[in-house]
Amino acid sequence: MIPTNYLEKVYAGFLGMNIGIRLGAPVESTAWTYQKIKAAYGNITGYIKDYKNFAADDDVNGPVFFLRALYDDAKDRELVAADVGKAWLNYTREGIGMFWWGGYGISTEHTAYLNLKNGVPAPESGSARQNGMILAEQIGGQIFIDTWGLVWPNNIEKAAEYAEKAASVSHDRNGLYGARFIAACIARAFATEQIDEIIEAGLSMIPSDSTYAKVIKAVVDFHEKYPEDFRSCRDYLTDNWGYDKYKGVCHIIPNAGVCALALVYGKGDFSRTVEIATMCGWDTDCNAGNVGTIVGVAQGLNGIKDHYRRPINDAVVTSSISGYLNIIDIPTYAKELALLGYKLAREEAPDYLQKSLLEGEICFDFDLPGSTHNFRLSASNNFRLKNSNELTYKGKGALEILFDRISYGHSAKIYYKPFYRRDDFNDERYKPTFAPKAYPGQRASMKIYLDRWQGDRIGVVPYVRNTHTKEDIKLNYQLLENQKWHHLEFVIPDTDGAMIDEIGIIIESFSSINKRDLGRIFIDEFRIAGKANYTISFSKQAEEFKCVTPFAHNHGAWSIEGDKMHCLSIGECAAYTGNYFTKDLRIKAIISPQNGYSHNLALRVQGAQRGYHVGFAGKDQVALLLNDFCFKPLIAVPYQWEHEKEYIFEGLVQDNHIRFYINGEQVIDYTDQSYQYGMFGFSRLDKGRTYFGKIEVEEL
Repeated sequence: MIPTNYLEKVYAGFLGMNIGIRLGAPVESTAWTYQKIKAAYGNITGYIKDYKNFAADDDVNGPVFFLRALYDDAKDRELVAADVGKAWLNYTREGIGMFWWGGYGISTEHTAYLNLKNGVPAPESGSARQNGMILAEQIGGQIFIDTWGLVWPNNIEKAAEYAEKAASVSHDRNGLYGARFIAACIARAFATEQIDEIIEAGLSMIPSDSTYAKVIKAVVDFHEKYPEDFRSCRDYLTDNWGYDKYKGVCHIIPNAGVCALALVYGKGDFSRTVEIATMCGWDTDCNAGNVGTIVGVAQGLNGIKDHYRRPINDAVVTSSISGYLNIIDIPTYAKELALLGYKLAREEAPDYLQKSLLEGEICFDFDLPGSTHNFRLSASNNFRLKNSNELTYKGKGALEILFDRISYGHSAKIYYKPFYRRDDFNDERYKPTFAPKAYPGQRASMKIYLDRWQGDRIGVVPYVRNTHTKEDIKLNYQLLENQKWHHLEFVIPDTDGAMIDEIGIIIESFSSINKRDLGRIFIDEFRIAGKANYTISFSKQAEEFKCVTPFAHNHGAWSIEGDKMHCLSIGECAAYTGNYFTKDLRIKAIISPQNGYSHNLALRVQGAQRGYHVGFAGKDQVALLLNDFCFKPLIAVPYQWEHEKEYIFEGLVQDNHIRFYINGEQVIDYTDQSYQYGMFGFSRLDKGRTYFGKIEVEEL
């Protein structure tokens, strides 16, 4: 039975995971020993490093993208390990992001990926028989499974079962027990706040004589004897279960001990639990993330303090092959997980939950307590932003912006970030890449309420920011009537080939020069929807995170040369962008083949292993190919083409109909129903070079 507070618990759990990861990440390196962390930071009670935005992390990538096996393959049946193995291959850019590419035989995940790529199926890909016991029992077995616990609330058996299947892609033995234990703990936390009951549930899902169970029990027993001093328990772990006793880069057993230690000594307090996990060292972001999910679910949103929650601001980024999916709004993602949970439990999801989530659209209702949906203020002086349940258009929450005695001409931007750039981050952890969540041609709308306490006139102007020029493109000003809801709607304007990295409103005072405005504005029901119609000009893009914006690349060498994107490859490579859920689309682009015999548009791409590719395919030939974990020709036709000549490729997909044009002439007309939506982009399937020019995109 799904609990009535399920959505809020999922939200708290996913927030808790990301808080723990963000807290632990700065001291994750093996150079940060337990002693050095203690000497440098002492008693940690808050984030030890500020970030502009926290970059991607493998501890988020895995839980988000390996779970997509439930969307892609195990949609209407039980999950098998091979489904998760497909998700590994489909959403990963080989060698970049997703997880640690530490080398075959060194990094468990790198090893498993190459096994899968070379035909070793899951779960053999992660077995001790295939990879040896050391690799099989590294920490990854438990760090990628939080979401499997979140979608099986209080069903510890199914949470453990699905987590084990997922972990078996890369791990075995104690690596699998760690997956089962953590997932079961998360699932049980939906029904109890008692840490002993949560740990007992986890232990009930693994062999009692396993090393994993023994280290958990040892920590629990130590805590019973010495319940106040977590550092004495950490010393006990070093002496009896430390890294010197378990080979490999990051073995699961010492870190399992830290998770248990943080849980029992944290005593159900969210902050103290993730702080202890971080102070204990070893794999700090993994351990703090796992226990953050468990205690986040157990304590709910009320248990998460504002100084940990505020910097997260409901946003996290990832580093898959889909730049669109890499921009995650946490409340929206919590709704996705909750809908999966209802589906797996074979229960009808509440009507409001089903209606509040539309694939491929932005739907922010601010109903989850404290949610901000990553809205930001350009200036903190005289303005404050927070979630409020005091006044809403409908539902349970709204965004409240306080303006405090602002004078004529004084303004501030309140905006959402639909796109990120390299300078939005302090570092390049796991190389995130991005495709915008908002495009010219779409409609943005919101409800706005003015509650003015003092002053004469307050106005707002919708705007978007051109990320290339950093220019704010302002639309029509609107004066707000006091004590009234207003419907504000506008078409996102064209940016002449550049991307948009801010969208929102500018609040400005229009009161007389000697008066100051004081009061609040409420924003509710923020939406971005409709058909996009835009261009991509490469002269207005940049090379960032080893990609050309706004693309995510897989293989090949990609660069900008003037107003073209250049690709050099020795084999198969691709570049993808756009809304992952786009259905009907027309795309035009300039293609100039320089060398080699494969130069393609990509349509309805759903990852590295799924999509359509159409273009030059051999000497004097054009072909439409279906990529379904291998490329299969659907149709090939003769067409004389030449190197070092420019062609205009046009692809059109509507319903099950695929048309392809070269220089305005229809070359292919084909019907296929394998893929109904996806990204677009370019690909090459042999050695050679290609220039790709200006792109025109029209959603139909």
